[in-house]
Amino acid sequence: MNRRQKVELFEQIRREYEFGIGTIAGVARQLGVHRRLVRQALQSAWPAERRRPVRSCPRLTLVQPFVDAMLEQDRQAPRKQRHTAHRIYARLCAEQPQWPISERRVRQYVRARKAELGLLSPEVFIPQSYDWGVEGQVDWYEAAVDLAGERQVAQVFVVRSMAGGAAFHRAYPRATQQAFLDAHQHAFHYFGGVFRRLRYDNLASAVKKILRGHQRQETTRFIAFRSHWQFEAAFCMPAQGHEKGGVEGEVGYFRRNHLVPIPQVAGWDDLNGLLWRACRADEHRVIEERALTAGHRPVGAGEPVRHAARRRDGSIPRWNRPPACPADGRDGPRRCAN
Repeated sequence: MNRRQKVELFEQIRREYEFGIGTIAGVARQLGVHRRLVRQALQSAWPAERRRPVRSCPRLTLVQPFVDAMLEQDRQAPRKQRHTAHRIYARLCAEQPQWPISERRVRQYVRARKAELGLLSPEVFIPQSYDWGVEGQVDWYEAAVDLAGERQVAQVFVVRSMAGGAAFHRAYPRATQQAFLDAHQHAFHYFGGVFRRLRYDNLASAVKKILRGHQRQETTRFIAFRSHWQFEAAFCMPAQGHEKGGVEGEVGYFRRNHLVPIPQVAGWDDLNGLLWRACRADEHRVIEERALTAGHRPVGAGEPVRHAARRRDGSIPRWNRPPACPADGRDGPRRCAN
């Protein structure tokens, strides 16, 4: 019996005693409850909190220093790259297999310990549904990495398929327009085609000026790039990140599960290789309240993304890429002022 049901039962008991039978024993027989519960309802309309016995957990005592060390490290880590209870449990299973413990017990301890350390923050999620191949959502986010032994902040580009839930992540030293367009191409090749619509916030690589409502004056290079790949661009209202909540949630999940602890790599190629493998691994996970894995496409649902436009000879046109940019040594569309 949940809290609401018990309050309603107390109300029924009090009414029956006041306007009905009028005796404790009679009310107990009428409603099929114990006389002790009738007395509790007559004393107060609000049920007393249930006393839960404190149980010892010897297995938790063995792994408690290991969990405390991870939470203590989180106090120095970026806010969005801290351990979740599930991530801590996964690390316990992988790094401390000699001390098996249930995930529920780990979650209880982590929640209590985070409350003591002031690391808790509430989260709210609203389920959404999308047609296959219609929309992808795009975003940039920052992630701390140890690159060749030096702590750096990488700019990570992400595209999330809103129908299936699969996502593509790629890291760059800076979030330039060159990196922005180059990352799109890698994402299209990863998904095997182009979404009909991509949703963005008002990033400078694509938007030159914010007009009334959802209208935008886009940069010349982005218009040409969008025309080449033949997709529609949609932009969120300023400071309204919830309009692309799917990719925002993806960023949090990916950062917590694949960038914690902070990755240590030799270079950018190694980092992007790590991100690519993590994206492939995530295609096998089942998102909450869904029956299919993120990378699975049901038979008869149509292509997850439509293929890029082809020439008459059957070849796929490629976005013109100039020589390597001296800024970071990688090839990609040339960065322009507009």
